[in-house]
Amino acid sequence: MFRNITPVVKNLLIINVGLLIVAKFIFPQLNQWFALYYIHSPYFQPFQFLTYMFMHADFWHLFGNMFGLLIFGPLLEQFLGPKKLLILWMVCGVGSGVLYSGYTAYRMNSLEEKVAMFQNNPDPDSFNKLVLENRGFFQRSVFDFVDDYSRNPNDPNKISQAKQTLDAILDIQGNVPMVGASGALFGVLIAFAMLFPNTQLFLLFPPIPIKAKYMVLFYSLYTIYNVFVNNPLDNVAHFAHLSGLVIGGVLIYFWKKDRKSFY
Repeated sequence: MFRNITPVVKNLLIINVGLLIVAKFIFPQLNQWFALYYIHSPYFQPFQFLTYMFMHADFWHLFGNMFGLLIFGPLLEQFLGPKKLLILWMVCGVGSGVLYSGYTAYRMNSLEEKVAMFQNNPDPDSFNKLVLENRGFFQRSVFDFVDDYSRNPNDPNKISQAKQTLDAILDIQGNVPMVGASGALFGVLIAFAMLFPNTQLFLLFPPIPIKAKYMVLFYSLYTIYNVFVNNPLDNVAHFAHLSGLVIGGVLIYFWKKDRKSFY
């Protein structure tokens, strides 16, 4: 595997691994500076649309993305050429960040409207619904408060505490950053499936052979499902994955139309 590694793939691996080491052991501030924040967050900077894709939460997050690049990247680089592989990786990564930020802005606007409605007309039912929709950010003790508030809906102290809780949700949701090269990797996956659809791949889990086009189809459907389900306990940016698939697919579609671009 490592004997066949190509220049762009090798350099991307070195950069991503190096930045993880620097961020974990030498300069932890990189995680806050380079991660991608919600555009209205005080931590947001425009350059984060680029830098977030070189940061990772931990070793296993990095390993998953870099392993995929190592498996699919070299053959793509040999077929497309180094320039086009780098364009594919960067455009899918940056584009995923931009589209995900738009998606985040939409979700935040929706949440702000719901919180404002509660602030104007507080009641336990709407509070409980908002807590359930965002339960990934709470400890289980919040449900004790929900029960207490439901038994005392007109208690001004309970109403005040509920409002403070929802303000905290807005603050947390608006300052959760995104990191990782998954959007770029999903662009590589769709490119591989479109250019080498019948290539047999051997999965690790479960250990069965599968054609590239079916593997990517499964991942695509799984990603779309998770975008619509929007599980509050799931901290994976599935919309960014979907964005990478779409952007990568569009790029390869136009490159395939201009067949001269492959020669």
